[in-house]
Amino acid sequence: MDEVTHQFIAGHQVLLRLMVALLLGTLIGLERGWEARHQQAGQRIAGIRTFALVGLLGGVAALLAERLTVWAFPTLFLGVIATGLTAYRARLAQVSNYSITSLVGLMLTFSYGAIAVAVEPAIATAAAVITAIILDNKAAIHGLLNRLQAHELDAGLKLLLISVVVLPLLPNRNLGPGGAINPYAIWWMVVLIASISFIGYFAVRVGGTRKGLLFTSLFAGLSSSTALTLHFSRLSRRSPALDPLLAAGILLACGTMFPRMLLLGTMLNPALAVRLLLPIGIMALLLYVPALLIWRSSRRQSAVAGPALDQNPLDLKSAVYFGGLLTGIMLLGEWCREWLGDAGIYLLAAASGIADVDAITLSLARMSRVALDPSAAVIGIVVAASVNNLVKALMAALIGSGKLALRVAGPMLLSLAAGLAIAWWP
Repeated sequence: MDEVTHQFIAGHQVLLRLMVALLLGTLIGLERGWEARHQQAGQRIAGIRTFALVGLLGGVAALLAERLTVWAFPTLFLGVIATGLTAYRARLAQVSNYSITSLVGLMLTFSYGAIAVAVEPAIATAAAVITAIILDNKAAIHGLLNRLQAHELDAGLKLLLISVVVLPLLPNRNLGPGGAINPYAIWWMVVLIASISFIGYFAVRVGGTRKGLLFTSLFAGLSSSTALTLHFSRLSRRSPALDPLLAAGILLACGTMFPRMLLLGTMLNPALAVRLLLPIGIMALLLYVPALLIWRSSRRQSAVAGPALDQNPLDLKSAVYFGGLLTGIMLLGEWCREWLGDAGIYLLAAASGIADVDAITLSLARMSRVALDPSAAVIGIVVAASVNNLVKALMAALIGSGKLALRVAGPMLLSLAAGLAIAWWP
C-alpha cells in the first residue's frame, strides 16, 4: 500500500468518526429539542443544532489534541462549560428553572464526540444512547423515585455494600481443610443470591402484586417460595373459599424454584446443564401443569393480593447468615465426601434442603468442578429440592386448610418421585 492510499484511508476514517460525533450530538439534541418543543425559539439553552455542533466540536477537539496540541481539548471543553453557564444564568433571569440537566447533557455530548474520534465510536454510541434514554424518561424515573420507600433504598445500598465494596476486598484463594473454603467465591454466591431476591422483590413491587395471584406467585419463586407457601397457608385458614387460587399460587411458586436452581447450578458449572435439565424440567412441569389446571378451574374466584411487600427486600444479617451456612455446607461436603463418599453428599443435601436449596445447589455445583462426580451433584441437587418441596407440602397441611393440603400434596409428591427416579436412573 503506497503512502497516498494510506493517507486517504486514514482521512476517510477520521471523517467517519467526525460524522459519528455529529450524529451522536444530533441524537441527544433531538431528545432535548423534543423535551423543550413548547418553548419559543431563543428560550432554550440548547436545541438539536447546538447539541449536534457540540458533539462535532468534541470530535474536532480530540483531533486537534492529537495533531496540534494537548491543550486543545481542555480549552474547548472549558469554553463549552463557560458558554453553557452564561446562557444558563441569563435564562434564570426570565425562567425560574434550576435544572442543570441540559448543561450536563452538553458536557456529555462534547465528551462523547471526543470519545468517538479518539477512543472507540462503539463506546461513545452506547453511552450516547443510554444518555438519551435517561433524558427521555424523566417522568418515569421521577415516578419510580417517588414510589421508592426508605427500606427499599436501604436495601439497594446494602446490596452495593456487599457487592462492590466487600467482595473485591476478600482473598480469591482456597483456604481451610482440603482447600474447601474460598472467601471470594463464598461471598460472590452471597451476592448472587441476594441479587436474585432483590430483583424478584422489585419485579413484584413494580408490576404490582394486586394484578393477580399468577403474576405474584411466578415472581415469588425467584425470591422465596417458602415464604409464599407460609403466607398462603395462613390465608387459606382464614379464607377457605380461596383455596383453589392459593393452591395454584403455591404450586407455581414452588415450580419456579426449579428454573432458578438450574440457572444457579449452570452458572457455576455449565457442564451440569445437560444433566440437570431433564430431572429439574420434569419436576417443574409436574407442578406447573396442576397449577394451571387448578387456576383455570377457579376462574370465577375473586383475585387475591400476593405477599405483603412491607419487608426489607435485602437483610444484610440474613446475607451474612447465608454465607455462614454456605461455608458450613462446603466443609461438611468435603468431609462427607472423604468419609462416606456419595452417600454423605446425599445426606447433606437432604439436611440442607429442609431450610434452603440455593446454598446446597451452589455448593454441589462448585464441588462438581473439582472433586465431586457430576452425577452425584445432580442427585444431591434433586434430593435437596425434593426435601424442600416436601417441607412446603407439610407446611400447607399443618398450617393451611385441609382442601389446600390435598391440592398441594399430590403434585408435590408426584414431582418429588419423578425427579428422584430420573436423577437415579443409570
